Amino acid sequence: MTLNPGDATQFDLAAANQMEKIISDLGRIYHERNEALQEVAHAHHQSLFMLALAAEYKDDDTGVHIVRIGFLAEALALYLGLPRDFALQLRKAAPMHDVGKIGIPDSVLKKPGGFTPDERQIMDRHAVIGWELLGKSRIELFQLAAEVALTHHERWDGTGYPQGLAGEEIPLSGRIVSVVDFYDALTMDRVYRTAFSHARAMEMVQEQRGKAFDPDVVDCFVQHSDALRALRQKVADTHMSFSELVQTPQPLL
Repeated sequence: MTLNPGDATQFDLAAANQMEKIISDLGRIYHERNEALQEVAHAHHQSLFMLALAAEYKDDDTGVHIVRIGFLAEALALYLGLPRDFALQLRKAAPMHDVGKIGIPDSVLKKPGGFTPDERQIMDRHAVIGWELLGKSRIELFQLAAEVALTHHERWDGTGYPQGLAGEEIPLSGRIVSVVDFYDALTMDRVYRTAFSHARAMEMVQEQRGKAFDPDVVDCFVQHSDALRALRQKVADTHMSFSELVQTPQPLL
């Protein structure tokens, strides 16, 4: 049997239509797969954020602190000239910096006054616990969060914990979060003291330049302190939550 030119044309059209359908189906499957992966990542993030929030509640806080930390870390990263994608990831990762406190006994975590050497050793383990909780995920965001949890108590002069890293051995993510965490903690009321003023908190940040903190990060923080202070107040005044932290598409600068 032979095909005439008309038959060949119909065959080509049928093949083209079939190929178009296959491509359309593959596109739909790919889109559905990406949506499913995004939902899984969001659910994972929300679960870990809730764990971080639980840790903050254990530490006599309202939970607003960790949302502020996220936005402040993002802003400082941008002021340092870091890529926007990294800054956005840091916004989402930074609030999980103290998630390891969930594993610290209340008898230590809520103890008034100073710690004994043994209690200090227990308390300091929260950095490693946080890293162990977050680092098991293969999702890039949680790898960054694990890095922050592990390194935000390292000190520029090498006297921090848990690894005693110094200078640029400390990942930049940890160096950024350590500064914004310190500042925000100073400027909020705690059960054992009232908040320090912005001016006094800035003095205390600068006192740790080259000691606890990266000098370049401190200098950038000081240079943009008015804008960062306004950002902190905006997050506090509008009672921004986990949803805004994750879903706000643009920096709040």
